[in-house]
Amino acid sequence: MANDRDKRLVTESGVAARVTAIVEPVIEDLGFNLVRVRVTGTNGCTVQIMAERPDGTMSVDECETISRAISPVLDLEDPIDREYYLEISSPGIDRPLVRVSDFERWTGYEAKIEMAVPVEGRKRFRGFLRGVEDGMAAVELPDVKEGEERIVHLRLVDLGEAHLVLTDELIRESLRRGSAPPAEDADQDVSEDNSAGSAPEPRSPQTKKSNKE
Repeated sequence: MANDRDKRLVTESGVAARVTAIVEPVIEDLGFNLVRVRVTGTNGCTVQIMAERPDGTMSVDECETISRAISPVLDLEDPIDREYYLEISSPGIDRPLVRVSDFERWTGYEAKIEMAVPVEGRKRFRGFLRGVEDGMAAVELPDVKEGEERIVHLRLVDLGEAHLVLTDELIRESLRRGSAPPAEDADQDVSEDNSAGSAPEPRSPQTKKSNKE
């Protein structure tokens, strides 16, 4: 059972929510954490599933392990009413922040945050993470005007979405922690959001078969 630090703060809606309900238990049983599910119009329709180990690491082989495990479940439950591509990836270097533990783990690094509920009339923030206390993320804002508060405190239960900002310092730290794709994986398959992943796999809801290209 996940504690409050490890519960996802951001939830999906619509078709993505149906996919999430199907795949999240399978992914957790394998020892991984679900990060995000998106259903996009890429290549007609693409189901993007982001996952990682609890320590934030993920390899291409592990993406393929997840793909093999969830494919038959998706075939059975059939949440998509048309042919789609299944894409499994790691969160990448400029990763989404979806758990309290993400904000804690990446304290000191720059992030872009959008709140679902405005804070003093403002929804979007960009600054350096300065820790979490009592469910509030402290964010240090750069270049504030004289007299304005440099540190804002954001209620994480009101989070819309957030992700790290790609910087040289973040890249170095991600490589040190092993949460960035290793060089051999990066050469093989790294998507535009700097995440390692399994090759997209076309799937048909009519045939219930995967035809990997």
